[in-house]
Amino acid sequence: MINFFAEDIEMPLLQQQQVKDWIKQTATFYGKKVGEISYIFCSDERILEVNRQFLQHDYYTDVITFDYTENDLLSGDIFISLDTVKSNAEQFSQSYEKELHRIIIHGILHLCGQKDKEPEARRVMTEKENLALANLYGENRNE
Repeated sequence: MINFFAEDIEMPLLQQQQVKDWIKQTATFYGKKVGEISYIFCSDERILEVNRQFLQHDYYTDVITFDYTENDLLSGDIFISLDTVKSNAEQFSQSYEKELHRIIIHGILHLCGQKDKEPEARRVMTEKENLALANLYGENRNE
């Protein structure tokens, strides 16, 4: 089951069923099934608080994924700062909606085992995000 929550910020406009179906499709592509996944949309200040409290990191970020996956059943809590999503969209000349979808699927890719700390892993993560986004938006990936 996939749930969406807003902690200290207004819930973003999402076509929730379409996004849930897309997440399940992406998980299936990587040989996984969706268990309990909670998206918690929040502000920069809240994600900084979570980063400090649970990861001992003193910086802002766009997404924090807590992975409770067992075997091939994806489960986790995914915190997303909508403030950072907005600034990233502006910085990368993307629509807010597309950047939000990128971050939503970024968390799922982490649950599927994709890392992004090293440059090569980041490159692969971006490729996988782009593939998932192309599937969501019905884009031809060969263009």
